[in-house]
Amino acid sequence: MPVIGVAQRRLEGGAKVTGAARFTADLQLVGLAHARLVLSPHAAARVVRVDLEAARRAPGVLAAVSGADLPDLGLAGPEQPLARERVFYAGQPVAAVVAETEAQAADAAALVEIDYEPLPAVIDPFEAMREGAPRVLEEVGGGPEDAGAHGLSAAGEVSGERPANVTARVHFQRGEVEAALTRCHAVVRRRYVMPAVHQGFMEPHVTVARSEPDGGLTIWTPTQGAFLTRRTVAGQLQMPVSRVRVIPMTVGGGFGGKVCLIEPLAALLARLADRPVRLELSRSEEFAMGRGGPGCVVDLELGADREGGLVALRAHAVFDGGAGSSGLGGLAGIMLGGTYRVPNYEITALDVATNKTPVTAYRAPGAPQAFFALESAMDELAADLGLDPIAFRLRNASREGDPRPDGQSWPRIGLVECLEAARRHPLYTAPRAEDEGVGVAVGGWGGGREPAAAGCRVEPDGSLLVQVGSIDITGTDTGLAMIAAETFGVPLDRVKVERGDTATAPYAGMAGGSKIIYTVGPAVQQAAAEARRQLLEIAAEELEAAVEDLEIADGRVRVRGAPGRGREIGELAELGAQFMGRYAPVQGQGRAVITAQSPMFTVHVARVRVDRETGEWRLVGYAAIQDVGRALNPPEVEGQVHGGSVQGLGRALGEELVWDGDGHLRTASFLDYGLPSIDQVPDIQVQLVEVPSPYGPFGAKGVGEPPAVPGPAAVTNAVAAACGRRISELPVDFEALARQGI
Repeated sequence: MPVIGVAQRRLEGGAKVTGAARFTADLQLVGLAHARLVLSPHAAARVVRVDLEAARRAPGVLAAVSGADLPDLGLAGPEQPLARERVFYAGQPVAAVVAETEAQAADAAALVEIDYEPLPAVIDPFEAMREGAPRVLEEVGGGPEDAGAHGLSAAGEVSGERPANVTARVHFQRGEVEAALTRCHAVVRRRYVMPAVHQGFMEPHVTVARSEPDGGLTIWTPTQGAFLTRRTVAGQLQMPVSRVRVIPMTVGGGFGGKVCLIEPLAALLARLADRPVRLELSRSEEFAMGRGGPGCVVDLELGADREGGLVALRAHAVFDGGAGSSGLGGLAGIMLGGTYRVPNYEITALDVATNKTPVTAYRAPGAPQAFFALESAMDELAADLGLDPIAFRLRNASREGDPRPDGQSWPRIGLVECLEAARRHPLYTAPRAEDEGVGVAVGGWGGGREPAAAGCRVEPDGSLLVQVGSIDITGTDTGLAMIAAETFGVPLDRVKVERGDTATAPYAGMAGGSKIIYTVGPAVQQAAAEARRQLLEIAAEELEAAVEDLEIADGRVRVRGAPGRGREIGELAELGAQFMGRYAPVQGQGRAVITAQSPMFTVHVARVRVDRETGEWRLVGYAAIQDVGRALNPPEVEGQVHGGSVQGLGRALGEELVWDGDGHLRTASFLDYGLPSIDQVPDIQVQLVEVPSPYGPFGAKGVGEPPAVPGPAAVTNAVAAACGRRISELPVDFEALARQGI
């Protein structure tokens, strides 16, 4: 009976719904101490004095330190575990207190006295680029540590002089854009604004670190990438990676925001206190110092001829990287210039430093910003030309072999198939009520690539133990088990997935970029196939038959055509684990490196009703059509599309990080940060399109990133269809519509 393509329950689901799953906050070690932080209230300031004496005398305190008490790790100022001479954003940690209890640590932290000399701060990225603007960073880093895991590259990057506070500049160009725009029958020119957002996970950052007697470190943390965290901690603390052991814990939500943030500081505090230390952020600290997704402004010009063929595109994107480097311009440029066939384009993307919290990846980093601008302009241009929005997109959609701005060509992609399915979808074709509009938008994602290894052991009871180093944040363990079961030939309930730590597990990359099934899956497939081969070799000798005449069915290896001649899988495996045995253990190993992408595309359809008197708008229907290559576990794939769609819709419904003119975050709680509520989101209809990948296991592609991309444009396009008002700045609030006079 096939396993792949059949609905399967999550392997870890029972532990999570019963409360048996162990999170980092559940961990209780002997001698565990607790740390609290003191954060800067200033967006830019010089640290003049840190008085820790009162805190050190407080009950239960084991250590109280400032940046001067820690070794200089040679990092850029905002990346130091504790600020040293300067602070670069409000929320940057300046001091830390370790005590016997969390309450004692919090009380002592309140006794720390810090004198600051405020410095000029720059909060707006356009102000930051002006000549004479205060310099935000002392030096420019190379972008987020996990950029490569998301498939980001240096494509299009321009070296040389840059405007003030620009940390990176990317430029793509083809043809003569200015001349082409003058020849267009219709041109849309507009600025699109998407604010910064937070991943909004339930579990804040929390880490436990312990210094070992041999000088090594053990870190328990809910990271999306254990090996990346190990490399980061070892690199910052200038230790060999073999001396750092990272034990990944259950992740209470990540979405790109949980890789490595507080782990180096927790490790340093554990060394100073000579005790295991737990560092857990409060919710307000999470918002203030946790890395969210960047805000972005895109100025876009898009033109087409009378028949609806795209002629030219010019885009200028500015990403607000906070006090760091976002490094997203290359990806945004590829999507802006590569999704449709545009013979003439000029795309410039800038990453700009400001005195705000540094940013990191958030589910399809750079893509929501690019597609909000592109898909809004495509919709407006279709209306100007009097064309059906989907027909207009189909006419211009990129296909296999078309060039991309980064010099590569598109492989086989499912963009056309998704558009065709959307055009037939009932949500798009059904009659529209009064004041109701339907909007569509495309989203896409290239996908990350990374080497991976896996193991597969056959146990004496006939089950398989699959060993991986990837982190399960989306049901990937179940998907990997399904791959092993299908490859080996056993039911899924005979497969167990074991995720080890960095000391014991095979290498795997970060769980992000829609790539775990795509990259670790082939390694598991190889390992299971190798274990099957080893078992059949033993069976061939025991049954006195050729390997090619054997089959695995019903937990047995048997001779084809002679079901009576067979042996139990476990019985054969046991022969490789016996004293004085003559067979080697059945232990398959798999190693894979996939260097080619299998890009994913999706089309979302939104149906919106707008009250013309009040400006109130409401989603009344939503559909997501996505190419997934092949759905290994359809319900889990649909669940990923549901979750990503809601996160994308959150940007339209109210999510935004808001700073005042002094750089203070005004949305530092769930009371102020507008996560979408259940009454705002209708049932999401998911339709899976399968255009198999030649590289992914059983044709699978990534799933998680694309559904988070097109929601904002689908909503604003629906609003425009309902009331004729074009919203180009998110979120879409009632006041914005009312101001436009609907």
